[in-house]
Amino acid sequence: MMWQKTRWLRYLACAAIGCTAVWALIAMAKPVDEVVLTLGEPYEQVRAQSHSTLPPLEVGAAWGGVVTRPARFQFTDPEHGFITPAAKFLTVGYDKHGNVWSVTLSPQVETLPLKEALAAILDLQDQLRRHGWHPIRADEFPPVSNTPAMVESIRRGDDPQSFWQVAGKYQVFLDIRRFTHENRPEDERYLITLQLSGPPLMEDHLDVN
Repeated sequence: MMWQKTRWLRYLACAAIGCTAVWALIAMAKPVDEVVLTLGEPYEQVRAQSHSTLPPLEVGAAWGGVVTRPARFQFTDPEHGFITPAAKFLTVGYDKHGNVWSVTLSPQVETLPLKEALAAILDLQDQLRRHGWHPIRADEFPPVSNTPAMVESIRRGDDPQSFWQVAGKYQVFLDIRRFTHENRPEDERYLITLQLSGPPLMEDHLDVN
């Protein structure tokens, strides 16, 4: 009887492992949520071409749709596009005509340790540079860099921010700041914010020679 019980337990264990494997394959096959757009597109078109939880348009209202499940953001301009990590907070703003004019997100699903937050924002900046974007007012708002001075500034809570533009068409605002949880004040975690918008754009300083 003991050997029969042992064999039955083995069958159960194999079945459990098999079910776990099947669920893992299903999870891998399931599309990752993604918001796909370029500025100026109709909001409802964005909903149709995205796989996300963006809510329907509120007709006649200048408003914004907020995802309720983490989603990656893909800016699809053919020359100046970029992709972010999945964002727990992501909102798509639209005007009273129902056309998209801005996107604001924190490209992460939780607050991050400094090393991970730095890696994420440096990757975003690299994408922008590769696709023709350039920082403006860099003397006041230098891009984030992995230098001792910049790391200390971030840790100190200076909240470094930078502004990026391309072709007189688009602007990106990037910010990284320390996030302090009221119940864990010593827990060092960080939050990135990215905002994409079109004209009117911030003016850069004019060179005076």
